[in-house]
Amino acid sequence: MTERKLVAALACRNTGTRLYGKPMQNLKPDYSIIDHILKCIDASPEISESVLGIAEGIDNQPFMGIAKAHGAGYIIGDEKDVLWRLIQCGRAAAATDVFRITTECPFTAWELLPEAWSHHVANGNDITIADYVPIGALFELYSLEALERCHCDGSDEDRSEYCSNYPRKYPERFQIEVIEAPAEYRRTELRITVDYPEDLVVCRRIYEALQSEGPRIPMVRIVEFFDDNPELMELLAPYTGSGPHWDLPKASAQS
Repeated sequence: MTERKLVAALACRNTGTRLYGKPMQNLKPDYSIIDHILKCIDASPEISESVLGIAEGIDNQPFMGIAKAHGAGYIIGDEKDVLWRLIQCGRAAAATDVFRITTECPFTAWELLPEAWSHHVANGNDITIADYVPIGALFELYSLEALERCHCDGSDEDRSEYCSNYPRKYPERFQIEVIEAPAEYRRTELRITVDYPEDLVVCRRIYEALQSEGPRIPMVRIVEFFDDNPELMELLAPYTGSGPHWDLPKASAQS
C-alpha cells in the first residue's frame, strides 16, 4: 500500500480589489498572515510540508522570499487557474493528498485536523472537510487524484479561486465526508477571514489578545473572545452570513 503524504498547498497572490496583499498583511509588526499560517502548519504533525502556489506577476514575487524564509517549497503558476496551482504544489512535493486553506485566513480549526486526516485515510475519502466553524476557519483535504479530476471535468470558474465549486455542485461524483465542529465552536455566524479592512482590524485584535496560546490558537478561545467583545461582531456585521460552506445533502456526505 502506498504511504500517504499530506502536503499543504497554499495559493498566494497579492492583487485584490477589496484589500491589497491580504496574505502579506501583518498580524503584528514583521509577522504576516502567511507567516502565521506557515508556522501553524509546521506545528501540525499530520502535514509533511508546505508548498506555496504563487501566481505569476511581479506583485507576487515577495512570496518566494517568504517560502525560502520558512523552508517551504513553491511553484509559479497561472493567476486565474488556482486549482492547477494547487495540483502543481501537490505534484512538486510528491503528495498523495493536499491540505487546502485560503491564505487570507489566519485562524484555522486545527483541533479537527487529526480526526479529519484519520477519517480521510481510513474511509478512502476523495474529500474531507472540517466545517460548521466560523467563516475562515474551515479546511479541506483532497486526494491529489480528486483535485486532478476536478480540474479535468470542471469549468474555468471551477478552476478559479472558487476551486471547491465542482465537487460542491456534483457531490455524488466523490466520496466526501464532513467533520462537524463541536458545539463550543460551532459558530458559523462569526468571521475570521481577511477580505475587508474591518476583517484585518478584528484579526489583529484576536492575535494581540491570544498570541500566547499559539501558534495554533484554540478555536474555542477565539469564540470566547468574540463573545467577550461584541463590538467586533457589530463591526463585521455587513459581511457575515450563516450556515456551513459545504451545504451538502446528508445522503452525499458522511458525518
